[in-house]
Amino acid sequence: MKRRERTRQLIELGGLVVKAGLVDLTDDDRAALYGAFLSIAGKLQGEERGNALALWQRKGKRAFEAEQEANGN
Repeated sequence: MKRRERTRQLIELGGLVVKAGLVDLTDDDRAALYGAFLSIAGKLQGEERGNALALWQRKGKRAFEAEQEANGN
């Protein structure tokens, strides 16, 4: 059961990468994507963690809500 949950989590996270347009914007360059994720991780390990998380959460929530409205939900 845990393996299935982990697989679902990985698929959903990959979907977010695609949804954000990162695959197209990087021409599916895995090194560039990984480097970007490492930059994000570095920011989250620093003093800016709280501000960065709050900003990204608000932005992501707004994007999800806009998508739902566009889809008529």
